[in-house]
Amino acid sequence: MDMGRRLWLARVPAVATTMVVMLSLSSSLCVSAAARAGAGTAGAVAEQQRHPVVLIPGAGGNQLEARLTEDYKPSSLVCRVWPLVRGRGGWFRLWFDPSVLVAPLTRCFAERMTLSYDADADDYRNAPGVETRVSDFGSTSTLRYLDPNLKLLTGYMNTLATTLEEKAGYEEGRDLFGAPYDFRYGLAGPGHPSQVGSGYLQRLRLLVESACAANGGRPAILVAHSLGGLFALQLLARSPPQWRAAHVRRLVTLSTPWGGSVQEMLTFASGNTLGVPFVDASLIRDEQRTAESNLWLLPTPKVFGNTTLVVSRSHNRSYSAKNMTQFLRDIGFEEGVEPYRARIRPLVEALPEPGVPVTCLVGTGVDTVESLVYGDGGFDEDPDEVVYGDGDGTVNLASLVGPIKAWSDSPTQVVEVVELPRVSHSGMLNDKSALEQIIRIVDSINFNATSYYQSS
Repeated sequence: MDMGRRLWLARVPAVATTMVVMLSLSSSLCVSAAARAGAGTAGAVAEQQRHPVVLIPGAGGNQLEARLTEDYKPSSLVCRVWPLVRGRGGWFRLWFDPSVLVAPLTRCFAERMTLSYDADADDYRNAPGVETRVSDFGSTSTLRYLDPNLKLLTGYMNTLATTLEEKAGYEEGRDLFGAPYDFRYGLAGPGHPSQVGSGYLQRLRLLVESACAANGGRPAILVAHSLGGLFALQLLARSPPQWRAAHVRRLVTLSTPWGGSVQEMLTFASGNTLGVPFVDASLIRDEQRTAESNLWLLPTPKVFGNTTLVVSRSHNRSYSAKNMTQFLRDIGFEEGVEPYRARIRPLVEALPEPGVPVTCLVGTGVDTVESLVYGDGGFDEDPDEVVYGDGDGTVNLASLVGPIKAWSDSPTQVVEVVELPRVSHSGMLNDKSALEQIIRIVDSINFNATSYYQSS
């Protein structure tokens, strides 16, 4: 084994064998059903030995469109008329558009991206007069590039998708699919509605089912980056075991923040441009605070415990994951306290088992925000001191691997963790060693499928 990475695979042999048999049996039942429906000749079956792959992006990892109605109240004349050119029905690309780099237009972008929490409905809503949509669901088109006119600068999952096509024989729309979503929204704990997030899980479920049916009944491989891994886990946890066994062969997660990230506290406190040049963090901070998914990505008590993550000299107070509500109050985001307490905290208290084999690829050895110290100027200024630790540059190592160690102790859960030194959070989608690992996993699954069908 390559000593440049650490690999641990935990299973109880007898139980794991039972799981494999169940997965194979469910696959064969799907194939038999497809054959009875007229799946085609043996040559056609041989043509389609690949398990379908569904790519699930992370936050900000796909295009998002918007249109403005008469209820929209712009903050300026510029926001009223921008963009000058819009598509059919008034739709335009909200994310990503290079106009966000221009200060007056940054404000327009922020007010259109803003969500609000409706306490009466106990759910999140778009800003008044702003309608949003995700186009081309099922296709990888909107997650390959965030701006199709700036492919060189806004590539996201294109390298990964192209590698699957060129190295593993996948084809867009046949056995390679994309599941974009409105990444501002998230999910909530039991008993709380999440209309947009739950709607996405339903669309994702139907996409996986159709991908399975279109490929001889073979269960899909879910490849999810960052926040997408949390959505994929919730899809599996909220599905019956029979559905998981029949429709998902393996979950492959890339840089998933199972226990949140300290960097999110920086986002909430003083804003975070996420590396986008020329953008004033203060112009987008309020909008970033309103994103339901950002609350979901705050450090969880289960992983970070009582460890001091932020110190505020102006408030003479320190904050850990266990007093997050006080942190939200002190930064001036009182409206986030109740949704975090009632909706998010119950969601992150436990990390359910996926119920399918999992491979987690994580980057290590990249400086990652571990704690922040704010001075007398308070949270409206950048932190005076930033302490860095291990991780992938965005997510702390404790969050990348800590929560899933419990899965390795389960007699029914197969877990593989691959650590990739010096691979960053976004680099996971382009780094050669990461792409090689993804192809290894996919090829291994497809080879077993081919062997199964040839011996049947």
